[in-house]
Amino acid sequence: MNNQEPRQGRPAGGHDGYVANGGYGTQVPPAPARTASHRGAWIGAGATLVAAVIGVVGTYLVNTNNDTKATPPAAVAQGPDSSKAPESQAPATTSESAPATPTATTSEPTTPPTTPPTTPPTTPPAKPAGTVEWQGALAITYTDPKDLDSAPPMESEINAENDFSVYPFGDHRLQPEGDTKALVWKDASKVPAYADCAGVVDTLGTSAEMTLKTGLVVCARTNDGRLARLTVKEVTGQSSDATGIFDVVVWSR
Repeated sequence: MNNQEPRQGRPAGGHDGYVANGGYGTQVPPAPARTASHRGAWIGAGATLVAAVIGVVGTYLVNTNNDTKATPPAAVAQGPDSSKAPESQAPATTSESAPATPTATTSEPTTPPTTPPTTPPTTPPAKPAGTVEWQGALAITYTDPKDLDSAPPMESEINAENDFSVYPFGDHRLQPEGDTKALVWKDASKVPAYADCAGVVDTLGTSAEMTLKTGLVVCARTNDGRLARLTVKEVTGQSSDATGIFDVVVWSR
């Protein structure tokens, strides 16, 4: 039967451009396939743009990473074949990278300056025993004792070094001081020499005082061990000005 109604949305008889019941209608809009083709074009363009952005960003990151790293020595261009070092280039030695070890310097031994030998002070040779060291007239008073070991004899600031002093106790007296020893020479027939005084003073001499009178001879051993002979020439004064004048000979030790 031919009276079946065609399906809705499609013209009867299977021809496009016709509406149902054999009537002409408006033309149908373009097929959706064209819209799909435009959509694919936009998708392709977007993918291309994203790929381009990714490539630019990747190139920037690679260049930035390369700038922060030092170029290794092997990367330096050496000509067409940079992987092969030139034969004239010597391999680096360990001494170039290791710190230099300081070497001990040996200095030449220095010769100390020679000091000229010092000449010791020359001391005069000792005088033979019995040699006269001093001889002369000497005044000895109560206030002015004398040290016979000095030449000429004089008062010493150290009382123990003085050998004789004079006291006016009634008679004038001669007083040996310190370690001085003395005795009166009683042989009036001769004036004692060095050997004469040396033979008696060490055995008979004392530190006792002696009464002075003109012509008296005394042998003595001084504080420093010298022999001396005192001959009284004059006695004056009555108190603190009591004075004895002597002819004195002092011999060396």
